[in-house]
Amino acid sequence: MQRSLHSPKSSHTMERLPGVLFFFLVIFFSTTQAYEPLINHQIHLLRPKSGAGGSSVPGLSCLSWRLAVEVGNIINWKTVPAQCGSYVGHYMLGHQYRKDSKLITDVAWLYAKSLNLKKDGKNVWVFDIDETTLSNLPYFARQGFGTKAFNITAFNEWVLEGRAPALPESLQLYNKLLKLGVKVVFITGREEDQRSVTITNLRNVGYRTWEKLVLKGSAYSGKTSYEFKSAERAKLEKSGFRIIGNMGDQWSDILGASAGNRTFKLPDPLYYVS
Repeated sequence: MQRSLHSPKSSHTMERLPGVLFFFLVIFFSTTQAYEPLINHQIHLLRPKSGAGGSSVPGLSCLSWRLAVEVGNIINWKTVPAQCGSYVGHYMLGHQYRKDSKLITDVAWLYAKSLNLKKDGKNVWVFDIDETTLSNLPYFARQGFGTKAFNITAFNEWVLEGRAPALPESLQLYNKLLKLGVKVVFITGREEDQRSVTITNLRNVGYRTWEKLVLKGSAYSGKTSYEFKSAERAKLEKSGFRIIGNMGDQWSDILGASAGNRTFKLPDPLYYVS
């Protein structure tokens, strides 16, 4: 998921964030209305600067790294570069991540409401879950904002807590689509044994209804997310549904077979999924 780079004081603050961050994240993610007022200052200016004579500001290349990640020019990466952990943390917690997400969901809504949709109950919108409809930012804040190697055991323990907050902009789009008469399908890389907690988590944060919730079953063991999601979308189309939109935070969410009439990628500089 820019810059006057942070001062030594703000850098010191970032080093202390993981220890207290979960408490604050739970508070300001608890409702979408509460999110903005509780961030009453700009954590990171996110605009480029250079010193006298054009000398570089330390960390400025992290902006370029994130851009290359988002457009898919850097692939198969394992962790956020250590020197970019502070930058990614500031981006995810500051206003820019929310603004970027809002722009994408606003464009998605403009597209959806422009369609002349058949009223036959066959129009669906596919959403990914992690970093698309639910946010795992409280977990990744404790993991150095992606600078630590991904620990599947620790992540699954977090998932089973069922406390991931909604991404506010995605929840707003979800509600608008339902009012438009579009059905929602969730396709997630979460495994079948996480179905119950995922359903509870989704409903607790505002995702009350959906047509299908597709999790990655044992039949896809060893398959990439790209392969799994392509196959499941193809099943949807074969059963008569029209995928009018498809949204995810990873390119593997939105590329491949039966991708839909339009695809929309949300920002995510925390991790890469093939």
